[in-house]
Amino acid sequence: MDLNALMQQALLRHGNTPGVILKANEPTGQQPWEMFVTEEHTEHYLALKAGGETYRGMPTGVMGFIALGMSFFTVLFALDSDWQSAGMMLTFSLALVVPAFLWEISQPLPLPILFNRRTREIYYDHDGELYHMPWDEAQAVACQFMTVGPHSGGMDNATLETVVRRYGDAEQALFISLVPPMGRRLEMQQGLWAWLQAYMDNGPWFDENGQHSESDAHVKEAVEIGKFRLSDSAARYWRIIRGQESNGISKKPRLTDFVMLVLSLMLFPIFKIQDLTYAAAKRRSRGNWPPLVTERLRADGPTTRLIDLEREQGLNV
Repeated sequence: MDLNALMQQALLRHGNTPGVILKANEPTGQQPWEMFVTEEHTEHYLALKAGGETYRGMPTGVMGFIALGMSFFTVLFALDSDWQSAGMMLTFSLALVVPAFLWEISQPLPLPILFNRRTREIYYDHDGELYHMPWDEAQAVACQFMTVGPHSGGMDNATLETVVRRYGDAEQALFISLVPPMGRRLEMQQGLWAWLQAYMDNGPWFDENGQHSESDAHVKEAVEIGKFRLSDSAARYWRIIRGQESNGISKKPRLTDFVMLVLSLMLFPIFKIQDLTYAAAKRRSRGNWPPLVTERLRADGPTTRLIDLEREQGLNV
């Protein structure tokens, strides 16, 4: 697999749009920038969201919200010693929530793109097949283009794709997108690649310039911004009303902020149940990684690269 040739083909695929080839060992010229795609940022590995499933857990949340409303009547029947009616209401509530929850956690979530600092590798799952790339050989192509819509006008977009190869068959290569292109600029995608460089080379914790730091403050602050959940809405609007946070338009709270606080409190059970369901589905999906990957994510796991294992076993590399 000629990686340089693949990169050039990727640039040509985007025509005359501005583009650049990024390499693991060459600076991008941009400061590190986390683009709200981090699922986990740990001492040993970084996981980027592989796409989709943002609303996983919402059906269970809605069913749970209805069940919570019905629990009010369950309590009333129980206080009236009408145990038969209370039992029926409780059974019906469970019948709404449990099947939805079990169904949603049984459907696998897309596995994230993993960057392993210990082995200096990238791991990716494609339809149950393991793909990987040594970080020191990794390259990415970033291209910018514009889309024009009748209502939105012109919008800048930029792709950021890297290549991984199939375990056991290096001729099977795959371009994977590290972040959705919509609304991005070329400089932003270069900044994300710089973030990955800072993590792999200077991490796990680093400052705004990508230099190693003993404190995790900068990294955690950047990652948490991208992890905003709907269940956090009530707390956010409460901070806005108290003047502890800006609403992005005015320094003073507006009427809409009070309305959104009330709505967020009303819908909080739905959003919280969604969070719990999503977390359960994510934990269950992690078991779909092969042992070759999971053991290398442990702090005491092997540090041999997958490409080294391929060479030892005489596989096509």
